[in-house]
Amino acid sequence: MPDPRLVELLEFGTRRLVRSVDGMPEEQWRQPSMLPGWSRAHVVAHLTLNAEGLAAALEGVHEGRQVPMYRSSEARDADIAQLARASTSELRDRFLGSTTVIGEWVEELADNLAATVVERTPGGRRFPAGAVGDMRLREVEIHHADLALDYTAADWPTEFVLRLMDWRSGDGHDGPAFTARAIDLDRTWQFGSGGPTVSGTASALAWWVTGRPVHQGPGGDGLTSDDGQVPRMEPW
Repeated sequence: MPDPRLVELLEFGTRRLVRSVDGMPEEQWRQPSMLPGWSRAHVVAHLTLNAEGLAAALEGVHEGRQVPMYRSSEARDADIAQLARASTSELRDRFLGSTTVIGEWVEELADNLAATVVERTPGGRRFPAGAVGDMRLREVEIHHADLALDYTAADWPTEFVLRLMDWRSGDGHDGPAFTARAIDLDRTWQFGSGGPTVSGTASALAWWVTGRPVHQGPGGDGLTSDDGQVPRMEPW
């Protein structure tokens, strides 16, 4: 059984995402999202296929079968493009169904199966089945903001922001080194060794470390650096 609080965060975030997607009028689906080259339909298609892939992988874990999330990276990209071209009603229905299925599998994962290794693609990146809940939570919250609707990183629950910053920081960070200082939470995170201190609200920092653009400068959701230059983060 996964962390009950993680399950609650995922259920809460999914409900809010579903409301946003379900409430989009027809004309908004084909409009640009925050992600370069992707419409909102592409983002919803990705969220749908991500949920289906993770659910299939967890089902395989329970049945003792190795089921990769995707057939290949190329097939993943092609499937997103194809599903994004589907009718709005078809894409919406498939999205809604996928959110229910992945939520059930995350909640039902048996403790003795949490360490079972899952592949993203055959022979590709591997992760434990017990990490799926956090992985899906990140997809739900980050891509909800990527839809460029009324939901932004400022709406992320503080617990999610802390989970995201904890996950992205540490010695495993392979980008420019810096210290992130959340002025609203009195918390810091070290990314690599050395570097400047970048300050801002926790949600603005979390948005930035995923490679999304954030306004630099004092006030609002801006970030400041004690050496005058906020490092550029690679898109996640």
